[in-house]
Amino acid sequence: MRRFLFAFAALLICNLTFAQSDSAFIRQLADEILLRGKAYEQLRHLTKKIGPRLAGSPGMVKAEQWGAAEMKGAGADQTILQECKVPHWVRGGKDEAVVTGKGIPARKLDVIALGNSIGSPKGGVQAQVIEVSSFDELDKRAAEVKGKIVFYNYHFKPAFVRTFQAYSDAVAYRGQGPSRAAKLGAIGVIIRSMSHSTDNIPHTGSTRYDSAYAKIPAIAVGLRDADWLSQTLQSGKTLNMRITTHGYFLPDTTGHNVIGELKGSLYPDEIITVGGHLDSWDNCEGAHDDGAGCVQTLEVLRAFKALNYRPQRTIRFVLFANEENGLRGGSKYAEEAVAKKEKHIFALESDAGGFTPRGFGFTASDEQYKKIMQWLPLVAPYGCSEWVRGGGGADIGPLNRSLGTPMASLNPDSQRYFDFHHARNDVFEAVNKRELELGAVNMAALIYLVDRYGL
Repeated sequence: MRRFLFAFAALLICNLTFAQSDSAFIRQLADEILLRGKAYEQLRHLTKKIGPRLAGSPGMVKAEQWGAAEMKGAGADQTILQECKVPHWVRGGKDEAVVTGKGIPARKLDVIALGNSIGSPKGGVQAQVIEVSSFDELDKRAAEVKGKIVFYNYHFKPAFVRTFQAYSDAVAYRGQGPSRAAKLGAIGVIIRSMSHSTDNIPHTGSTRYDSAYAKIPAIAVGLRDADWLSQTLQSGKTLNMRITTHGYFLPDTTGHNVIGELKGSLYPDEIITVGGHLDSWDNCEGAHDDGAGCVQTLEVLRAFKALNYRPQRTIRFVLFANEENGLRGGSKYAEEAVAKKEKHIFALESDAGGFTPRGFGFTASDEQYKKIMQWLPLVAPYGCSEWVRGGGGADIGPLNRSLGTPMASLNPDSQRYFDFHHARNDVFEAVNKRELELGAVNMAALIYLVDRYGL
């Protein structure tokens, strides 16, 4: 019995020592990032000096060159430009929508064409507007749709506390709306922006045409104009709208995932990935989506090197290409991992804005999640105390689907994210320095713990 008690006590002391050691190192990481961090100034350069960086654009090329230089400057053992073919959609001009009707002055709406949408014929498309609040209503009124412009006035549901749930609920109208209307003979579509903000700024984002139906012009409208349009139609007035857009595709071009690597000292074949996506929509600086995730990723690398941390496992810091309108970067990363038979033990993505970190969402087995939850007390003091099942990211999703890699998302406070998402106000000034840095602190802590103890 004495022997057992001695062994048990020794184990407790050993575990306590490890916990104290881990806590002390995480504190060092936090101090390094909060006192000497470079993420905020990197974000300033990315947004103000490079700006929009949609796949295929000159901004994409400049951003990739910048990312590779920053990886090297942060001390990566090697920097890799992983080539992938990306789509090259061009907006082509100023998007417009003008509404006219008997007894009302012509009104120009604040609109923007949906990403990947096709431009209108020369001079635009003009027709009567029909409002629907759902796909069910569209189908019930199918006989009225032919030759019309369909206005999808589907609201973000305010009862969802987690705003990504509201986005998931509404985004089908952006993705499927044009083709579902075209199926019934519509000649154009205008959708309520994917937001619950109080301003009138329209939000773009990808749409997906069904090749079985006509590709019709598709735009998003600011929320105040959406409310005006709805109220005017519901008052019984007949309204006509002229939509003018210019979007088109050029042939696919070459983009790159920008990868910085720290080689593992004990288990170099076990790979941990942390990253964000480098591309943004063409109508904004992409500060929250996803400049924040990119500079947080770079900051984790820089902090590890500044503290002379030698990882046990190989850590890859990835700025993914083409998340916004193709997901070619994340798909290529997973494809090469499969082809090379790599062992990816964990992936973390930051793609929910540079707001105050609240927690992490994990997609992992029961056993892995149980192990992960043991680390919560070490990270919670830095703000990430809400650890939940379910999480990951668009760019690391292919890795999870191909190899079963456990994955996680950094979950910042989401209440303001969709005020800026895919909109022209997603600019550097919208990001708070402290919030951005605290996100990097929590990411660094989690990556350190996965590296130290594995999964």
